[in-house]
Amino acid sequence: MTRFPAFLHPRRLFRVLTVAMTAASLPSFGLAQTTAKQVRADDKDAPTTLGAERMTGRPDREVILERDAEIIRGGTTVNADRATYDVVEDEVNAAGQVRIKRFGDRYTGDELKLKMDTGQGYVTHPTYRLELNNAQGKADRIDFEAQDRANVTDGTYSTCEGPDPDWYLKSSKLNLDTGRDIGTASRAIVYFKGVPILGTPYMSFPLSDARKSGVLPPTVGISNKGGLEILLPYYFNIAPNRDLTLYPKIISQRGLQLGAQGRYLGEMYAGETRVEGMLDDRLSGTNRYAISSTHTQRFASGLTFSSNLNAASDDNYPNDFRSTITAASQRLLLRDISFGYGGSYWSATARASNYQVLQDPLSPIARPYDRLPQLTFNAGRQNVNGFDWSAVSEFTRFSHPTLISGERFVVNPQISYPIVRPGYFVTPRLSLNATTYSLANPAVISASQPSTITRVLPTLSVDSGLTFERETSFLGKAATQTLEPRLFYVYTPYRDQSLIPLFDSGLADFNFSQIFSENRFSGYDRISDANQLTAAVVSRFIESSGAERARLALAQRFNFTQPRVAISSTGEVSRSDLLASASGRLTPTLSTEANMQYSQSLRSLVRANYGVRWQPGPKRVLNLAYRRDVREELAPLYRLKQFEVSGQWPVASRWYAVGRVNYSISERKVAESLLGMEYKADCWVFRMVGQRTPTATRVATSSLFFQLELNGLSKIGSNPLKVLQTSVPGYQVVNKP
Repeated sequence: MTRFPAFLHPRRLFRVLTVAMTAASLPSFGLAQTTAKQVRADDKDAPTTLGAERMTGRPDREVILERDAEIIRGGTTVNADRATYDVVEDEVNAAGQVRIKRFGDRYTGDELKLKMDTGQGYVTHPTYRLELNNAQGKADRIDFEAQDRANVTDGTYSTCEGPDPDWYLKSSKLNLDTGRDIGTASRAIVYFKGVPILGTPYMSFPLSDARKSGVLPPTVGISNKGGLEILLPYYFNIAPNRDLTLYPKIISQRGLQLGAQGRYLGEMYAGETRVEGMLDDRLSGTNRYAISSTHTQRFASGLTFSSNLNAASDDNYPNDFRSTITAASQRLLLRDISFGYGGSYWSATARASNYQVLQDPLSPIARPYDRLPQLTFNAGRQNVNGFDWSAVSEFTRFSHPTLISGERFVVNPQISYPIVRPGYFVTPRLSLNATTYSLANPAVISASQPSTITRVLPTLSVDSGLTFERETSFLGKAATQTLEPRLFYVYTPYRDQSLIPLFDSGLADFNFSQIFSENRFSGYDRISDANQLTAAVVSRFIESSGAERARLALAQRFNFTQPRVAISSTGEVSRSDLLASASGRLTPTLSTEANMQYSQSLRSLVRANYGVRWQPGPKRVLNLAYRRDVREELAPLYRLKQFEVSGQWPVASRWYAVGRVNYSISERKVAESLLGMEYKADCWVFRMVGQRTPTATRVATSSLFFQLELNGLSKIGSNPLKVLQTSVPGYQVVNKP
């Protein structure tokens, strides 16, 4: 046995042993190249470095390290009071205050046996900490199967700091696979504040945010439409771009609901399908189901395909199931399939669509026409010798079980000559709308209704605007103010269109976007006659950074002749309602917005919404809003005056209040509400949220959510995060930065 001299400095010995033990395995191109090579964490050819206050043994067979022993190989470091390194087997045996660092993960224990090249071995009575998610625990023994896999016997797992964690998982056998970011536990019990809250013979959990297969945490909720609801989903991570979730749900008053959701994504396609159903609903005595499926496909030749298919078993399905495919407010379920093909300057589409109507008896809606089929061709070019041109042609066959049906063919070419210069623009445009109708059952309207109708209407428009700027200040800060007046003139001659059926036309919503359009109606069945001028002015305050601090806008349309084409008996007067809009970021934490529609004939606001948001810091936001809509063309049921307050705010140490209340002033009652509390600890979050949502006229669904989120393990209970994020503008998840 060779005994190293006591006076040999350990760090000098490190270098000697490193070179000696590496040289035997070096390739023929030399030592210098190898030492300069970056050693990877899984590099089996990496040198092994030994260090201790005292070393004995043979460098080519076995080295004994005493007092502050250290062995380093690549991403693995072992420290102990004493250790033995078997050079031939490349194996370390260590005892006494053993400490291991494996690619960022740390372990401590009493005894260690470890093969440095494969990462196999064990450590007794260990503690551990994983770098990826800051998880920690202790055990009787940990067996290392490889560099990224470890089996923990009679151990614990938690993402909480400290020796006495708020929650931990205790299991007879834990498998920690950091390579796949998956942990599994057999005969597991989850303890929270020392109390067992969940027990299972087997469970899996993520070691990172990566997706994985396994049983997802159960969710529990209560609603006034079904009572207690318990959901136990199972997730299949089929591939990085495919997954499947099965979610059986027990609804105490109704029975067992089964559901499945599949998702897929590729370079040329994507889609999602959800199916759920219940056999023999105990409350309704019927079979219930809902289906939703979307798919998009792009082919290399430029051909595209898309589908959107939705169905439900009955009108009350969205009312009776609080968490469902069909949203509570969704009453028209679209079934649509389309093919498209196009080139650089043109595109063609073939489409077939219809709707299933989920009727509300107290507020029925008309069934839209089926389009079987709809063929569309679009073409256009910009800047062709200064001209922009486009052409739209469309053929549609409209079908309805009770109303008049027929075919419509539209050709709509247009040409414009934009003149854009610094400080101003002028864009004259000429278009032609040529439409032919062939009606299948004109007698539905009248015995004298013609079966063929042709309409040709030209439209001339001129859009123009100016831009002025000046240097000023806004709330004490330097800014640039703009003044942007705009005039938009439209002329379309009158044609009697009373014999043309209404397949897809309606009065367009009146707003800042629509007031600059050439037609007051949507669709092609009504083309408004027009001899009108729209005048608008916009002023903006812009900081030197380019951020817009404030915007003010006014717009109104003036009719030189009274429009005669109308859908209802109410026509437009000599001038439209006045539109006004204002928005601004008054301070870094306070912003406001207001939009108004003022009727000068009625001398009152017919539509308005005002909003204020104060967000002084993270997880602190308050929103105030007021909405008013009393337009005469609306049915009394749809006219509203509502005040809304929502927000998220810390109310005590680690406690956050969140809520939204929508109060109907005209009905003198709360129309919709959401109230909740969240408690954020270092490694867990508790949420309790109650919600009341209208699902039909004079029908509302009340739900109660409870959730305990154990960071890095699972969420137990119902997940209210989506509800909070959609209901409270500015809401932030409390346990995320």
